[in-house]
Amino acid sequence: MKAIFAFILLAGAGMAQAAPDGATIYNRCAACHTRTGAGVPGAYPPLGADFRALAAKPGGRRYLALAVIKGLNGPISVEGKPYRGMMPAQGGLDDMGVAAVLNHVGGTISKVGPAFKPFTDQEVAGYRAGAKALGSADVAKLHEGVGGK
Repeated sequence: MKAIFAFILLAGAGMAQAAPDGATIYNRCAACHTRTGAGVPGAYPPLGADFRALAAKPGGRRYLALAVIKGLNGPISVEGKPYRGMMPAQGGLDDMGVAAVLNHVGGTISKVGPAFKPFTDQEVAGYRAGAKALGSADVAKLHEGVGGK
């Protein structure tokens, strides 16, 4: 009986979900935004001061999470420069994965701007649930509305 109980405990421990690695997930992003987050002028925006400024505001946090979840399609301005690209939704990422990649960018890639407060998976879940009707063009429009520059 003790052996069966021990097996059940060990099996359950092996099933615990490991926290996603934001740096590994960011490899998807680096294809466009580069490994350093510098972006590509005129094509892909940098993930620097604009990211940190947005992450310091409730509406900006929502925008950042939805940019990963829904993607972007349409014009935005970052650090005074226009970008009119398309960012695909990062399908396959659950709320923990979205939080992990945003936390990697805010804590490791973006070093300029206000102090960074990490995202939680519960926070991301709330943004996801409240945006079912939004498309990638709608998300792009949110950028300017929350003070993205």
